[in-house]
Amino acid sequence: MLEKISTPNAPKAIGPYSQAVKVGNMLYTSGQIALDPVSGNLSGDDIAAQTERVMQNLSAVLKEAGTSFDNVIKTTCFLADIADFSAFNEVYGKYITSAPARSCVAVKDLPKGALVEVEVIATVE
Repeated sequence: MLEKISTPNAPKAIGPYSQAVKVGNMLYTSGQIALDPVSGNLSGDDIAAQTERVMQNLSAVLKEAGTSFDNVIKTTCFLADIADFSAFNEVYGKYITSAPARSCVAVKDLPKGALVEVEVIATVE
């Protein structure tokens, strides 16, 4: 059974998609960029600040689904500039400590001029 996950503690979707979808005990989040959930505006001017907001947004979606970063099994990370890789990792590593599988790539552009976007796949107990 498919369940759409939505929380006011993360930004509303800016298109025709859900914040996350739960299928059985698996959760698939949509990519999160550094949008403030209250204002809807991009939050932070550098990769560290934007990554903090992204991880806070993901944490809220995971919590709403009844799981946490401890149950993340795969992440996909998109950076606007691969030169930000180390600074991104410093913040990312504070939130995701279980060393799940991960892909991290640089992309030409992200929505709203964001510097980073992250999506996760997690189990829900």
